[in-house]
Amino acid sequence: MLCIHHHSTDPYFNIATDEYILRYIEEDCFMLWQNDNAIIVGKHQNTLSEINYEYVKQNNIHVVRRLSGGGAVYHDLGNINFSFTQTVKEGYLIDFQRYTKPIIEVLQSLGINASFEGRNDIAIDGRKISGNAEHTYRNRVLHHGTLLFSSNMNMVAEALKVNPLKYKDKAIKSIPKRVTNIASHLSAPLSIEEFTNRIMHHIISTYPDAHLYEFTPQDLQEIARIRDEKYATKEWNYGYSPNYNFNKIIKAEGGTIEMNLDVEEGIIKKIKIFGDFFNKKDISEVEAALIGVAHYEPSIRHALSSFTIDEYFHKMTENDLIEVMF
Repeated sequence: MLCIHHHSTDPYFNIATDEYILRYIEEDCFMLWQNDNAIIVGKHQNTLSEINYEYVKQNNIHVVRRLSGGGAVYHDLGNINFSFTQTVKEGYLIDFQRYTKPIIEVLQSLGINASFEGRNDIAIDGRKISGNAEHTYRNRVLHHGTLLFSSNMNMVAEALKVNPLKYKDKAIKSIPKRVTNIASHLSAPLSIEEFTNRIMHHIISTYPDAHLYEFTPQDLQEIARIRDEKYATKEWNYGYSPNYNFNKIIKAEGGTIEMNLDVEEGIIKKIKIFGDFFNKKDISEVEAALIGVAHYEPSIRHALSSFTIDEYFHKMTENDLIEVMF
């Protein structure tokens, strides 16, 4: 087994790394890695219905769709991610306990009462410290999980707090759970680096033929290609979302405005705007200009750039329209 301590903190690059290993490295692999300030959404989720959009924008949080299913998770540098990628026999592709077992062993060796709970979690005394997801490709499985070591719990809560009434769809929804940090349950202080090293040492000592591996320049070049062509694109992170209906009402200086959208494959197909605002020009012109535009802030701002917003929505601004659309 190749054991990789991956030092990139770029979430787009790191999610691409998981795919690269799964598809292009034949040997079994174990990898430890960290993302800086990111929300990672499950493959089948509606991205916008999983994130607190304004909070995410204000705090420069990256949003990336991963290859596996499951719910959305927040990553920062107080969180450690682990990935197992293995070739397995048919009938053994999905096995969460197999891959969480060595992680639980490390936690228990530190005197922590950790256990596997529910469908895909590791918990300490009933409070979640690790969510796990899996994806299969031919006869290979990618298992990856989070480990909350010293994450900013306020950021975790705020980044994933969203009004469920805004979106109507059939996408898989994340289920909020009580969470805690591993560091809070240690009997003696341990740095995140020391904890990471303990995990790697345990994996190397547990798996036959396990040894450290460094990515080659060719590996890194191919990972960068996958990053740029897939994981850093709005088409993958937002456009891949299931179809949904969106509704939101805000009160601005010029009155209330209500936005109703039908979105298919990330593209606005229908739009209707209501409110008690005043206008000089027919708002149907604005509605028509937004048909066929991606439900993505830069694309919408571009479509609105040719309008003098105050003429269509008196005492309102482009920022008001952006606010009511997310």
